[in-house]
Amino acid sequence: MLGFGLVIAGFALAVQQQWLKLPDRWSPWAPLNVSDEPNLLTRYKLWRLRDDAELCRLALQSSDLKAQPMADSEPVAGCPLQNVWRVQAAEVKLSSSFLASCPLAVSFALFERYSLQPAARSVYGQSVVGVEHLGSFACRNIYGRTEGRRSQHASANALDIAAFRLADGRRIVVARDWNGEGDAARFLRAVRDSACGNFDGVLGPDYNRAHHDHFHFDLGGWQLCR
Repeated sequence: MLGFGLVIAGFALAVQQQWLKLPDRWSPWAPLNVSDEPNLLTRYKLWRLRDDAELCRLALQSSDLKAQPMADSEPVAGCPLQNVWRVQAAEVKLSSSFLASCPLAVSFALFERYSLQPAARSVYGQSVVGVEHLGSFACRNIYGRTEGRRSQHASANALDIAAFRLADGRRIVVARDWNGEGDAARFLRAVRDSACGNFDGVLGPDYNRAHHDHFHFDLGGWQLCR
């Protein structure tokens, strides 16, 4: 067992020092590239973005998102914003631009490409062309309570999505279509399930009444897929 551990440590050192060259997608020290198919290192690379603004910027630039960096803000009612970008456009049409922490923006880009579109093609044989969201930044506590911990929305680290529009014009709405056995319900469940690989927190109608009409996606650090 000791010998095996030494081999692993030696391999890691060889990769880190670039004595052994790995493709960037398989190197834990290379920046995350959104155009690379996700693998076992993707979640680790996402985690690294949280404390490294430059690494996150590189990852975001590898995506198809159009986003502008925003200046860090002074605390407003206890909700300072750091390393936040305004996502203005994506491969899909957005109902409006939204503020997002850089890691959340990267996770959304991964979700759009590797979770949302595959689910649509699997169920409907076509792509999603539009995403309707309910916003990201909101300086408040969880559920808007006067006391308690801050929501992930308070740091632009969460996004709520309410509906999707398909290429043929059909609109799939969480509040209306979640329950049932038809294609819309199957699609929404596939989206929810696959999103759990892109975000830490994925909450929907099965979680509680407060989420009956939307999916909540966040990077709060706690793994929860409901």
